[in-house]
Amino acid sequence: MKNLPLPKVYQWIEPGPVVLLTTARKGIANVMTMSWHMMIAFEPPLISCVVSAANHSFAALRATKQCVIAIPGAAMAPQVVKIGNCSGRDTDKFTRFGITPLPALRVEAPLIAQCLANLECRVTDTKLVNKYNIFILEVVKAWVDPAQTDRRTIHHQGYGKFAVDGEVLKLPSKMR
Repeated sequence: MKNLPLPKVYQWIEPGPVVLLTTARKGIANVMTMSWHMMIAFEPPLISCVVSAANHSFAALRATKQCVIAIPGAAMAPQVVKIGNCSGRDTDKFTRFGITPLPALRVEAPLIAQCLANLECRVTDTKLVNKYNIFILEVVKAWVDPAQTDRRTIHHQGYGKFAVDGEVLKLPSKMR
């Protein structure tokens, strides 16, 4: 074994695919790239996510208490990185990066047409926001695009490095 610097721990424990989080406030939609999130309950589906107070999306999420988590496929990786490298304070990311907003059914934030799946969410718990910037979201409506057959997603490994889903293993399980 070799020493691993503590600031690099997250590169080994990243929780899941890189996603896009959309918000809408006062009629203006925004999108940000996010990789710090995790499932915390199955029914109803609850997701915890970290949105930095420095991000433009933080204020919208806190005020409206709703968002969409859009799950991009690997083919969107270049757009996803570019979205994460600029601010919605001064950029219309939908126009700049050629992503198509679609109306959601249960929240004001838009779905993203190019994504594999879209999860409409409402904030259900903000107890950890002030201390850790953690929002607890309940998925209130979920969408999947059956036309997209390549379901591979991207996973952040730190400093501009990403892994793409690979081989799928199906093993016996008592979970449903």
